[in-house]
Amino acid sequence: MFQDTDAIGANVLSVVVIGPDERRRDAVAGALAGSSCGVARQLPFYPELDQVPRMIELNHDVVIVDLDSNPEYALEIVENLCAGSQATVMVVSASTDSELMIRCMRAGAREFLTMPVTQSSMAEAMVRASVRRPTVKSNKKADGRLCVFWGAKGGAGVTTIATNFAISSATEAEQKVLLIDLDLPLGDAVLNLGLSPQYSTADALQNFARLDATLLSRLLVKHSSGLSVLAAPGKIVPMQSSTEAIDRLIQVARQEFECVVVDTGSRFDLLGTSLFQPSAMVYLVSQVGISELRNSNRLVSEMFSAGRPKLEIILNRFSGSSLGVDEEHITRALTRKAEWRVPEDIATARKMQATATPLALSDSAISRSIKQMARAACGLAAEPEKKKRIIGLF
Repeated sequence: MFQDTDAIGANVLSVVVIGPDERRRDAVAGALAGSSCGVARQLPFYPELDQVPRMIELNHDVVIVDLDSNPEYALEIVENLCAGSQATVMVVSASTDSELMIRCMRAGAREFLTMPVTQSSMAEAMVRASVRRPTVKSNKKADGRLCVFWGAKGGAGVTTIATNFAISSATEAEQKVLLIDLDLPLGDAVLNLGLSPQYSTADALQNFARLDATLLSRLLVKHSSGLSVLAAPGKIVPMQSSTEAIDRLIQVARQEFECVVVDTGSRFDLLGTSLFQPSAMVYLVSQVGISELRNSNRLVSEMFSAGRPKLEIILNRFSGSSLGVDEEHITRALTRKAEWRVPEDIATARKMQATATPLALSDSAISRSIKQMARAACGLAAEPEKKKRIIGLF
């Protein structure tokens, strides 16, 4: 549907004209003749809003949008293009209504061209666009990492680990990190952070059709560590989250953040979503208990037997004497070795819950374990373990 611009010379502007009316598109293309641009490409329909990011990736220098076929929707396209693109966005219309012009400028349009457009006025607009063109075009930004935390059983400690993993990722790697609480309807990640959000995942999912970077940013709350959070609703909200809504949320989040951490609790209804796509890293949180190991065995065998998505197992509240089960039996029960062990420390965990101070911001056996996990996910070398101090007599 869309064509790339790689073949266009460095000194030639690449232009695309968007609009359903063939006569007006041809008129604009005619006005472009002789200007400093290649052959104008034409898109004979208004793209869906979720197709706009694909257009932005093509790095056109100029995008010209015909307003008159559907002014309201055309303005939405203009706003989305301007929010995420370095291109000069122009609009064309037979109208000279001053209010319409103001709305176009507020949406981000740099030029308002009145039909019929003359070659001289188009040439002047192209000169201005050429001046605005960045010297070096930005490369396509890769999607951020997707780290999904999933419990083998309710109460496994998914929220505690996901929350502190997210903070560690933000502080250790100094990256732009988003924590999404999808443990609906009773997610409580914000309680561990001491935050009081105004909006929630329910707002994002209920408005997924118009969800973009701008709307998402308005729904987030920021922690002092630099972590952004999309919280679960504070009240029970009766709603069914469609796969389409979940996928759209994750898509927008990964475009805006270097790392997206998702707390899914122990929900099974999310298995068909992009949370479990091949590019995701799934952390299965379990404990050394009979029911937890049994559930983990079934999940690993049935859901991850093909090796995709990537899976790492976390044994939470781990104690060497747990139920008297040794490492060999744990590995056999899980069908593979557990990559991570978060030690049992009831006093430290309770202190976090009482003070709403994340474990990751203080030093403890739990925080060190989760920090190493986050550093590995971020591609950082593991920190050397602190040696125990030996107190001797003088």
